[in-house]
Amino acid sequence: MKPLTIYLDMDGVLANFDKAAATIPNVKRPDLHLDFSTFEPMPGAIDAVEKLIDMGHDVYIATTPPWNHPNAWGQKRNWVEKHLPQLRRKMFLTHHKNMLKGDILIDDTTYRGQKDFEGEFMWFGKHGMDWKYIVETIQKNDIKE
Repeated sequence: MKPLTIYLDMDGVLANFDKAAATIPNVKRPDLHLDFSTFEPMPGAIDAVEKLIDMGHDVYIATTPPWNHPNAWGQKRNWVEKHLPQLRRKMFLTHHKNMLKGDILIDDTTYRGQKDFEGEFMWFGKHGMDWKYIVETIQKNDIKE
């Protein structure tokens, strides 16, 4: 299997944004008030990332921090250091994920250029696409190259 370049979104894919946002109900933009370093990992995320790395793939994080919450940028870095230290220097902050060069982008939204990504866009959380499905699909090399 050819090593793939894989980009992972953070919020809603690696880190449980919805659970953190539920702690401050009735707030229109919880992303402007939360401490991103305190988010719990999504179920199965850490093991899945370790499996992808063990398969020999080049894994990166591609995340979009809220522009009006600059502390979130460092908080996201701290989250990575705590939960995925092997990716601590493999992190992109971008509002234009379509500009990334690689084979796979795993993300839970489509409003940051995900659908125009040059490789395979895997829409996390849609149609049963969870970490188990993603790892099995990549393991089978069922990705367009």
